[in-house]
Amino acid sequence: MPANIITADDLKEFKEKLVSEIKELLNNYNRITIDKWIKSNIVMKKLGISPGTLQNFRINETIPFSKLGGIIYYDEEEIDEILKNNKNFFLKNRNDSRYI
Repeated sequence: MPANIITADDLKEFKEKLVSEIKELLNNYNRITIDKWIKSNIVMKKLGISPGTLQNFRINETIPFSKLGGIIYYDEEEIDEILKNNKNFFLKNRNDSRYI
């Protein structure tokens, strides 16, 4: 069985990779817990919609939300997912004169 010799440079390289991976995990963890919830004004700006339209989306359950102390929060990932799931709407209906 061949012996593997680990040098100081190998350990240094291993340390740098390990630190890099831990930083990436922490960045993703912080993003999930801190940046996950956004307020109405950010949702309106992101979607380019009015307060009334956003309210209609809440009423007809198009966009899920949470209300805490009178402030409404939206899960940014869910909004992105809704956009992704509906992005082909006009492509699917492009031959329908109602959507041209």
